[in-house]
Amino acid sequence: MTTGAISPKLVALAWPLVAGNLLQTFYNLADMFWVGRVSPEAVAAVSLMFPLSWMFVSTAMGITAATIALVSQHVGAGNDREADHVVGQTILLTVGVATVLSAFGLAVQEPLLRAMGATGPVFPDALAYIEVIFLALPFTFCFFAFRAALQGAGDTKTAMWLMVGSAGLNVVLDPFLILGWWVFPEMGTRGAAVATFISRALVTVAGIYILLRGDWGVRLRVPDLRPDRSVLRKLVEVGYPATLDGWARSFAAVAMATLVAQFTVAAIAAYGIGVRLMSVSWTVSGAVGQATATGVGQNLGAKTPERAAEVTWKAMGGTMAVLFAAAALVFAFPDVAMRIFVGDEAVVAEGVRFLRIIAPFWAFFGGTMVIQGAFRGAGQTKVAMALSFLSRWIFRVPVALVLAFAWTVPLPGGMVVRALDWGVDGLWWAFAVGAMAAFVVAVVWFQRGGWQTGVLEESESRPSAAD
Repeated sequence: MTTGAISPKLVALAWPLVAGNLLQTFYNLADMFWVGRVSPEAVAAVSLMFPLSWMFVSTAMGITAATIALVSQHVGAGNDREADHVVGQTILLTVGVATVLSAFGLAVQEPLLRAMGATGPVFPDALAYIEVIFLALPFTFCFFAFRAALQGAGDTKTAMWLMVGSAGLNVVLDPFLILGWWVFPEMGTRGAAVATFISRALVTVAGIYILLRGDWGVRLRVPDLRPDRSVLRKLVEVGYPATLDGWARSFAAVAMATLVAQFTVAAIAAYGIGVRLMSVSWTVSGAVGQATATGVGQNLGAKTPERAAEVTWKAMGGTMAVLFAAAALVFAFPDVAMRIFVGDEAVVAEGVRFLRIIAPFWAFFGGTMVIQGAFRGAGQTKVAMALSFLSRWIFRVPVALVLAFAWTVPLPGGMVVRALDWGVDGLWWAFAVGAMAAFVVAVVWFQRGGWQTGVLEESESRPSAAD
């Protein structure tokens, strides 16, 4: 990514990530498709648990962001052996963090579900799903770490094939484990989680083999698994804002799911399906954002910040054009999209309103995610974190409280501030407002500059031609 025409190289770097992430989304959609054949309550349970599981998984975002930033900048600077060393320390940190989080999640799962509003027949379905997802956390974290190491080195195709294996196996297992096909017992929502567990475990074994071989740009060396405090400290320093970023996203998703749970089962189910459809846009833009992070990191390592900026603008423009087209299709046929997953008329009607309100704003979600990827590639993970916090906790959740519910606040002088009480539609409009406002802030912040220095010490970078 440091020489030659940018657009073809960006496409070559991004398309395997887009394909891999689309497969990830496809298997999430497959989960919802087969769970939808069980009951609306099962759909509602998985809908509530998706943001909760992501709240734990998002901790891996910090490790992923730090790994991509450090590996890509070492590769851009010509320090391949240092890149390998970062990979070993990444695996060490990943396994330790995931094991702790898995144990914590299993210990507090029931209080968490009750706090989110899982009651009645939804509660046992949600519990059956989430406890297996917690057990799978170490495999999930390792999977993300492998992909980040390969992406930082510029090998996105191998990362894609890891996703193909994981998602493909999950999709195949779903109907057998959820509905009890052939000799398998019918496990409902637990079956969806077990399919995820099996697929992630097997792809973890494949990822370890790939990194030990070292034929794909970076290599996992056993001596590099010995703790190195300086590298671990740098991974934490670069990564913790991205972890907070992930928590800001996931806590906001949990908060929104909790707000949706104040309405009907149909609203909860429609929200779960609608968010998964919307996640297609996040999938594409997140993948391009990861490619942008690699391009920016390598160019900053090579001391070509102007080229890093050009990578970002071209990636953002292309992503938004694609998402505008996809959103237009969903806006035109929202009922068709909903009926793929569920036949209940109340759920379909609620889902149509959800998609009609939010789809026109998909591109702005995407543009923000690409710019966040650029900041992460530069190692400016605090800026990416701030953008996530603003978009969700300033521009979305408070707006949802104002638009969706009926409440008043008395002010001095007899004046009263009243919420708008739009009902569940107010929650959908809060997504739209947050997307637009966050995009404007992200563009202005990136144009200000200040991200061009990277995170490697001067002694770790090779000199530029001017130097």
